[in-house]
Amino acid sequence: MRLRAVISYDGSSFSGYQVQPNGRTVQEEIEKVLMTMHKGVFTRVVASGRTDTGVHATGQVIHFDSDLTISPYGWVRGLNAQLPGDIRFLHIEQAADDFHARFDVKWKTYRYKWTLEDIPMPFERHMVSFIPGRQPDVTRMHQAAQQLLGEHDFRSFSAANTSIQDFVRTIYDIQLEQHGHQLHLVITGNGFLYNMVRIIAGTLWEVGTGKLDPSKMSQIISAKDRGRAGRTAPPQGLYLEKVGYEDL
Repeated sequence: MRLRAVISYDGSSFSGYQVQPNGRTVQEEIEKVLMTMHKGVFTRVVASGRTDTGVHATGQVIHFDSDLTISPYGWVRGLNAQLPGDIRFLHIEQAADDFHARFDVKWKTYRYKWTLEDIPMPFERHMVSFIPGRQPDVTRMHQAAQQLLGEHDFRSFSAANTSIQDFVRTIYDIQLEQHGHQLHLVITGNGFLYNMVRIIAGTLWEVGTGKLDPSKMSQIISAKDRGRAGRTAPPQGLYLEKVGYEDL
């Protein structure tokens, strides 16, 4: 039986989602608990995509196979009782046998959070991005952000050391939202390149603080040159918010 689950995690103390030789990971913690529940039998967990060190998730989707007869409520309760407090299962359900958490994804939404306080609260230091200096002009950021909508070659917004060949992605929606002392970037697309959201966030911040002109965004896209875009924003402000498996 294939199960699909929505999970949330605080990425502060993880070396990313995906299992690796050194460092604590979300995948490893979940697979350890599933091995216990399956009496020592290893159970592979597949996610919609990996998140990097320090990046959070409020709506990551995973799948795994199991022959255990447990209700959805029992799965959520049992897994959460054994997992560390920085990982939580929010929902679990039976999926089609051929469902694949990664390959069936139609769209994802990420949220990037900045604090605009002059002195950020210490308990937020791992949950939002703080960049000292002048306050951003959100109108300028919005003007630049709208130029990212649609299908583009996003090579300028991809990590330079990537090995992929296809840089074309489609951005369906991009918004800047004010939430008290925080500014949020919310972006939905059919897929994202490595570090793409953080590079977009860093570039928009430079637009907002006057280092880049909003009108230059289309030129940055067409240049297909990582050196033309802004700095990569810090990881702690980034959240994988939602993963969709139906067309928008």
